[in-house]
Amino acid sequence: MVGKANADDSGKESGKAGRAPSMPMARDPSAAVAEEFEAARRKGTREAFELFIARHGDAPLAEQARAELKRLSR
Repeated sequence: MVGKANADDSGKESGKAGRAPSMPMARDPSAAVAEEFEAARRKGTREAFELFIARHGDAPLAEQARAELKRLSR
């Protein structure tokens, strides 16, 4: 009987050992875009805003980047 109990316990242990490690949650993409926009604003150059627009032209913040480009053109 002891041998059978050990066999059952070993089956439970092997199930735990086969699990993949849990992965952290994926980062919110909009937060990364907002950080890039803030970095472009800190730089304050045409090149920084143009790069932001090239990377994130469809993002809501792209309109603000375009407005900043127009402001810099004056």
